[in-house]
Amino acid sequence: MAENTTENIGELLKIRREKLSALQEAGKNPFACTKYDVDAHAADITGNYEAMEGKIVSVAGRLMSKRGMGKVSFCDLQDKSGRIQLYVRRDLVGEEPYSWFKKYDIGDIVGVKGEVFKTEKGEISVRAAEVSLLAKGLKPLPEKFHGLTDRETRYRERYVDLIVNPEVMDTFVKRSKIMKELRAFLDGRGFLEVDTPILTPFEIGASARPFFTHHNTLDMDMVLRIETELYLKRLIVGGMERVYEVGRIFRNEGMDPKHNPEFTTIELYQAYTDFHGMMDLVEDMMKTVTMNVCGTLEIPYQGKVINLGNWERLTMIEAVKKYSGVDFNDWATDEDAIASAKEHHVNLPEIPTKGAILAEFFDAFVEENLIQPTFIYDYPVEISPLAKRKPNDPMFTERFEYFINATEYGNAFSELNDPIDQKQRFEKQVADRLALDPDSRAQVDYDYVNALEYGMPPTGGLGFGVDRLIMLLTDSASIRDVLLFPTMKPIETQKPAAKKAEAKTNLKSSISREDALALLKKYNQEPFHIQHGLTVEGVMRWYARELGHADEEEFWGISGLLHDIDFEKWPEEHCKKAPELLTEGGVSEEMIHAICSHGYGICCDVEPELEMEKVLFAADELTGLIWSYALMRPEKSCAGMELKSLKKKFKDKRFAAGCSRDIITKGAELLGWELDELLSKTILAMQDCEAAVAEAMAKE
Repeated sequence: MAENTTENIGELLKIRREKLSALQEAGKNPFACTKYDVDAHAADITGNYEAMEGKIVSVAGRLMSKRGMGKVSFCDLQDKSGRIQLYVRRDLVGEEPYSWFKKYDIGDIVGVKGEVFKTEKGEISVRAAEVSLLAKGLKPLPEKFHGLTDRETRYRERYVDLIVNPEVMDTFVKRSKIMKELRAFLDGRGFLEVDTPILTPFEIGASARPFFTHHNTLDMDMVLRIETELYLKRLIVGGMERVYEVGRIFRNEGMDPKHNPEFTTIELYQAYTDFHGMMDLVEDMMKTVTMNVCGTLEIPYQGKVINLGNWERLTMIEAVKKYSGVDFNDWATDEDAIASAKEHHVNLPEIPTKGAILAEFFDAFVEENLIQPTFIYDYPVEISPLAKRKPNDPMFTERFEYFINATEYGNAFSELNDPIDQKQRFEKQVADRLALDPDSRAQVDYDYVNALEYGMPPTGGLGFGVDRLIMLLTDSASIRDVLLFPTMKPIETQKPAAKKAEAKTNLKSSISREDALALLKKYNQEPFHIQHGLTVEGVMRWYARELGHADEEEFWGISGLLHDIDFEKWPEEHCKKAPELLTEGGVSEEMIHAICSHGYGICCDVEPELEMEKVLFAADELTGLIWSYALMRPEKSCAGMELKSLKKKFKDKRFAAGCSRDIITKGAELLGWELDELLSKTILAMQDCEAAVAEAMAKE
């Protein structure tokens, strides 16, 4: 069957509207239907055939296929539970209803009453006695709605994704089950679920950047919450003792495969326990929920098997010694720690104390090895300023994080309950924030300090990201795969200037992709250079779709493929030799200008003007940095890469020193983006094209 093109989709839309008009003129307007009684679903019938055989049922759902055989038609009807075959005969439903039925389209929603039976081929079916059109699908369902190239469309049009990809529906059904099991576990432990404000009166001193809004009646700015912690601990003060909240959180920060601006967390607090009690609770909760949802504790995740039945517990000191061979206890002074960091090429923090350097060793050597479930506890006070110090060793705090697949899943503390200490820490936190950002609106939450002054019992607290847990239990690579409607930039809301530029340029490639690849290989034999060209091509194609230039994808992609055409043979003449080579290859002046503009300020004077040129300028350098980091990781891949980890590599000027941070930063400025946005988007773009690039390189 031919793939839908823009032209024939337009014709299909016209035909479907004509069918709707004919129905309406005949007094059979499908949109006039307000109700249809359903007493069975597909899975009820197929899963209990012996009990259902011969019974008259009423089913409803969407037509997903039609196979006409003259006086008899076979169809697949899809409802929330799955699919069931319909057997529709003209002599059973009547000649006129059958003639209307023959005009129904795939995607139409129908109601069917009939008898459950098996066909001669043994297919469980419903023999239709009545067929009713309940809603007319005016748009055809896509024939191909999965794969790398359509991922962005799937997120934008999740309603279609759910219709045509059953595994997506399964993911979100599983999400609901996971949420139910989490609540059941905590309820069974005597925790009380509560709701606390989403709109808060001011920004607190924490580093996460919030969203702001304005309350008209009160004439005051308000902040969408970045956590639920302080309200929940007020309730511990009030005597509730065990509380939790399934909270929607909002942070105005970067996006990557594990971060979305709005996401779901569970925070819980239990009086009269400490962080060890929280550790026991996490392990029990993860095992219980996983077994109840998945039926096993061995979970496949992105090519690995995660055993949630076995949890390792290591102090940060023990973990660093295990994976780097360096023993914190051998450092008598900060100077010893500094010398060790230099010897092992570990970043030095801004204030290089022993504890802060230990944390840098953890980042450099440990985190990426924590594939199986692991608790890391006893964190240095330098990186846990709001946690309670250990009574027997005040250099460390009563805090843990737990890691799975080299990713942090949750954070827990023995909560600070000294109001004097808490006030001092809050005030320092806000002062530090204002020193970094004088325009910050951060304030001390003195009402919370006031609550503590009434007395809060010793308390253990835990916060974890629900979406990451759901990613794990559904084997989903991106947070977008487990959010029904992830945050996306609308295609239609381009800036007026951008619309004007797009209309004016209408960028079209003057060379085929096949010829472009041959041209690249003519002047480049090194596999690295070919792979880099393919990678930048994939990244540029992703950006074309992401930024609303899907009709220019070929131009964006081929420009990325050919951007370094002269670099291997003429590195000293990079971007200067390229016009000659590209012209001989039949490349248009428009594309040559775009390609050469990526060398602006370095090897040519062509300044990026179009959005496409600015993206190429930024992405060329950044893809090199990201790929260098990917090769350091155990999986040698971008899969699962986090913005947080990439930012650490970005800040370390010794890492991939040939990748200019200044160019990447300039690229973000040209695009008018925050650096985090550029980094996170390019991670997504490289993850999107990585498999295709690897497949292409395997053929070289």
